[in-house]
Amino acid sequence: MQQPLLISVPEELMDEAPPSKSLWQYISAYWTMLCEMYYNKPISHWILLFLSSMGMLVPFPASSLLSRLYFANDGKSKWIISWVSVAGWPMIAIVLIPSYFFLKVFPTPLDLKLTLSYVVLGFLSAADNLMYAYAYAYLPASTAALLASTSLVFSALFGYVLVKNTMNLSIINSIVIITAAMTIIALDSSSDRYGYITDRQYIIGFVWDILGSALHGLIFALSELIFVKLLSKRSFLVVLEQQLMVSLFAFIFTTIGLVMSNGFHGMKSEASTFKGGENTYYSVIIWGIITFQLGVLGATAVVFLSSTVLAGVLNAVRVPITSIAAVILLHDPMSGFKILSLIITFWGFGSYIYGSYSPAKKEAPRTISKFSCFPPLIKD
Repeated sequence: MQQPLLISVPEELMDEAPPSKSLWQYISAYWTMLCEMYYNKPISHWILLFLSSMGMLVPFPASSLLSRLYFANDGKSKWIISWVSVAGWPMIAIVLIPSYFFLKVFPTPLDLKLTLSYVVLGFLSAADNLMYAYAYAYLPASTAALLASTSLVFSALFGYVLVKNTMNLSIINSIVIITAAMTIIALDSSSDRYGYITDRQYIIGFVWDILGSALHGLIFALSELIFVKLLSKRSFLVVLEQQLMVSLFAFIFTTIGLVMSNGFHGMKSEASTFKGGENTYYSVIIWGIITFQLGVLGATAVVFLSSTVLAGVLNAVRVPITSIAAVILLHDPMSGFKILSLIITFWGFGSYIYGSYSPAKKEAPRTISKFSCFPPLIKD
């Protein structure tokens, strides 16, 4: 919501490279390509991209840890954690609305088809958040993060079916590898469970995590389909508009579920029995709202400033960040099988990233020193 440089490798490096090329020549060629990318964008672009990337790598793991911290300290309601995931939607509006005035543009007009698309995506996002809430209620944060990485597999599958995205051997290989990594976790469940969690609860958390990842992959593909079919332009404001509308409808559906489950009244009783007291309870809720929405804004900016491949790279990086942080801060169990699964998952992400590269032809590439990316002080 849940929902990640992205380099287009020149054709001469992908298709026409002679097998006798040395490793240094490959490194030199890629270094030159990176330098060309650096020159093609202003420094402000790279600063924004760095800040957006940090927005994915810090708030998202923090929101995952806060969700697990809520349940570990006698929090009970899955609806409350689902609501926390979408309650920060006004933060998107705070960024979006002033942008209309500064850029002197108008909002994208809403027709019936586009509105219904946002309603459907909002409902699916609300359901997705609820599934992940069950996962964090019954699984260690490190395990839940690893299982959630399967969303990349489902994104590739649904993207191929719905949007006709590329499906090559590297992507198929990544699907098989990540599936194998999840199988290892399933077989090692006996050493990866809190003492107060029953076998039935662990299975429920495991299944809901996988189903939530599948739904997340579907949401990702449907969002891309909306850009292809219904939106005639792709800009940062349009991306924010879509995220705002989807988050708003997800908030509405989740609030209805929270009201029907008497969740708002339950917050008071939970706060009084929460380990650490009421202040700790409301701090977890408020920071959960803030961190999750900052992660969403960061991911949205990364997709616009670069592409979905970089978002996938950062999503791969945040899996070990979340797992390691959970072991250190929450004392999650970390068996040898889970470490093996983490390594295999990272390998699967790498295979996916490699398969997602699309060759791009360049016009009159610049000659750049293989030793430096810095521009000359005096131009010719």
